[in-house]
Amino acid sequence: MSDFQEQLAHLRKRIARIDRKYSRPTAKKQLPIATRQQPLANPEDWLHGEEIATAHGVHYETERLYERQRRHGSVGIVDLEGLSHDLLDAISNGQIRGVPPEKWCFLDTETTGLAGGSGTYAFLVGVGRITPQGFRVRQFFMRDFGEEASQLSALTEHLKQFDVMITYNGRTFDQPLLETRFRMARQRPPFSSMEHLDLLFGARRLWNLRFDSCRLVELENQILGVERQGDLPGELIPYVYFEYVRTHEIFRLLPVFHHNAIDILTLACLTAIVPRAFGAPHQAEFSHGAEMVGLARWWRQAEQHENALALFRQAIEKNLSDDLLFRTLWDIAALEKKLGREHAAVPVLTDLAASRNPWRAAAFVELAKYYERRERNYALALEMTRSAMELESSEALQRRATRLEKRVSVPKTSRLI
Repeated sequence: MSDFQEQLAHLRKRIARIDRKYSRPTAKKQLPIATRQQPLANPEDWLHGEEIATAHGVHYETERLYERQRRHGSVGIVDLEGLSHDLLDAISNGQIRGVPPEKWCFLDTETTGLAGGSGTYAFLVGVGRITPQGFRVRQFFMRDFGEEASQLSALTEHLKQFDVMITYNGRTFDQPLLETRFRMARQRPPFSSMEHLDLLFGARRLWNLRFDSCRLVELENQILGVERQGDLPGELIPYVYFEYVRTHEIFRLLPVFHHNAIDILTLACLTAIVPRAFGAPHQAEFSHGAEMVGLARWWRQAEQHENALALFRQAIEKNLSDDLLFRTLWDIAALEKKLGREHAAVPVLTDLAASRNPWRAAAFVELAKYYERRERNYALALEMTRSAMELESSEALQRRATRLEKRVSVPKTSRLI
């Protein structure tokens, strides 16, 4: 069986489970029963929303509210309202300054393909926002391809109330895809009037060294402590939408609407965590040394070397894995040298040279340079050079050893003359 056939078989099984799940109405929602003989074409029968008319036609919109007393794992919805106006300053390198949370929007798309390109449609666009009542997610849905122009027009109007757009991998996927769709529909993309923060890059800085994956759903589980139940994998969403277009059975898409809304809620809750580490690392609650190392590297890239050193030194007390520990020690030594404090780097380099690790040879080389140039201790510099050559010989090290041998062979009294 080909990979495509296996995917189809897997999809049919999933759709069958979805059918069984949603084929029985609950007393609370009093949903009608859908059958193949009586397919449901109206989203109103299953979704709390309405058909919206614009100058470009019609489309469908739905909105859901996550009340402020609720929690999404470790983050309370009410906590979002109290986020600081300057929370995004540091993580955006100063591009986003003093924007209140009610002016932020959280955007995510569900598309007809994962590769992008002019043939890929964003059939569902979700936009989350922080309100006094709680967290609201409005979803713009095109029931067929002819509704795209209306959907995009309404999205533009909705985004006018925001100054900042926050996404997860949106800089490389969601925004370019939507810009293509706007141009194909001969409409102007609305993003130039907003600052764009792609939280993926900050999340990777913090957690790429700790977790195998920084996918949103993984961080939702690992950081927020949320375990999704019955979620539809993203790679199946295009197939489910095409099945909906063919059958007009909207209940098939209910897991997609749920998936999109939860992704946006998770994005908002991670925004309450990630930027705080960049703006005030001393206030961040780090549960793992790898998070501190990731943030320290960001500080180093931002040329905030003292902040980076402080975090690197704290991280080595957090039971790092051996590979990460050795790399962090090397980073500390390199930063001390960069700041002109070679003497402070010597103990760290000595520790690196004392045990087998990927940075051992380089540590011997740096120690050889220090003892030759700073201490004028040519014998010790030669010893360090020979130790490095035993691990990784090179022409440069051979030349250094030859030079040092000549210096060592000259009597000290001759050197003073």
